Amino acid sequence: MQKRLEFRIFIRIFLLFISMMAMSYLLVKGTYIYLVFLVPVVIYQLSELYRFQHKAHKELDQFVESVHYRDFSRYFDVKHAPIELQPLRKGFNSITTTFKDISKEKETTNQYLQKILELVDTGILSYSYDTGDVIWMNESLKRLLQLPYLKTVHSLNKRDEGLYQAVISLKPAESKIATVHLENSSFKILLSATAFQTDEKKFMLIAFQNINEALDETESKAWQKLLSVMTHEIMNSVAPISSLADTLKNRLEKSMAVLDNNDGAVHDLELGIETIKRRSEGLLKFAETYRNLNKITKPNLSKMYVRNIFENLYQLMQPTLEAKQIEMEVVLKDTSLAVEVDPSLIDQVLINLVINAKEALKDRADARIILSAYLSGKQRVIIKVSDNGPGIPEDVQENIFIPFFSTKKTGSGIGLSLCKQIMMLHKGNIQVHSIEGEGTSFSLYF
Repeated sequence: MQKRLEFRIFIRIFLLFISMMAMSYLLVKGTYIYLVFLVPVVIYQLSELYRFQHKAHKELDQFVESVHYRDFSRYFDVKHAPIELQPLRKGFNSITTTFKDISKEKETTNQYLQKILELVDTGILSYSYDTGDVIWMNESLKRLLQLPYLKTVHSLNKRDEGLYQAVISLKPAESKIATVHLENSSFKILLSATAFQTDEKKFMLIAFQNINEALDETESKAWQKLLSVMTHEIMNSVAPISSLADTLKNRLEKSMAVLDNNDGAVHDLELGIETIKRRSEGLLKFAETYRNLNKITKPNLSKMYVRNIFENLYQLMQPTLEAKQIEMEVVLKDTSLAVEVDPSLIDQVLINLVINAKEALKDRADARIILSAYLSGKQRVIIKVSDNGPGIPEDVQENIFIPFFSTKKTGSGIGLSLCKQIMMLHKGNIQVHSIEGEGTSFSLYF
């Protein structure tokens, strides 16, 4: 067909050339009468050639328009087209089919990548480096920051100023740890940035990875190793001292009858030995107490309804709270809520939290403790122990889960550390949210 078209065009041009040569010859010879017949023929040939070119240009304009608007569904009818336009339309259809295939492949690849990014737990944010306009954010980031939508990265400043400053100060290929502050909790995240450029526009791609659990696990293991070494060394060093002090005291008591105690030296010696014995026993008891942090290794899990956990805790603590004139309220909308826990360990956690709340509510007229539980957006069960006490200072909140740290004069600093370790053994976590003058809330995440 292509050769036939080329042959037809060649014949047209050749006949037009012959006609023009004939006209020239007649003009030179002066035989104008024959021009009356030849001129219409030339005009017809020129008009046909123009009509063909016009049709071709029109077809080309339609094709360019379809490419410009990416309308690759357009089809150029080949069968009913003039024979001279059939190869052109066939070529256009071939090109649009190729574009359509490329567009489908691109769309499929784009959807494939988006699905992958939606499945990962890491939050992804892409925004324009110049304007801050958010191009894309995945569902993981929306859940992580509890944000349904983010128009610009600067909008983050209203929700969490500290996180916003950390994000905009991040340089390409740089990573840093930042803190996310939500309404009732906060956690650590690792920010990683990269930059890319398309059509002279620069974009930033930020990855948000929740590392709170990893940091907690690392910190817990570090404390366990430290406590293990410390308690071992204390007990190995102090036990002989305590035993020797006891032996010396017994021998001194037997020798009291023959010793001269006129100047009180023997009495002072007895008092000194007693002091050494008492303090060494105190250190042994101290080391034994903190050894409990390393005793729990594996919980015995079973399915427990939260309503039963609350009922047992209420029956156990209610008499003590009534004596202190503290009201305990239980809020549980979903009575079918259940968790896989070690009952005795979780009871230990909740009892410790309620006792802490009771001590915080000392001498308060409208003292109240609230036990509540609900299912979060991540399908995680959250149990809360809240009080309307004086609250915990912000600088203290960062340290309350550290072993040995206590704000009480008689506190050992082991309670909340043990609670955190128990929750980590359950593959969960514990967080505190407190406002001075309003109260404190401890959340257990399962």
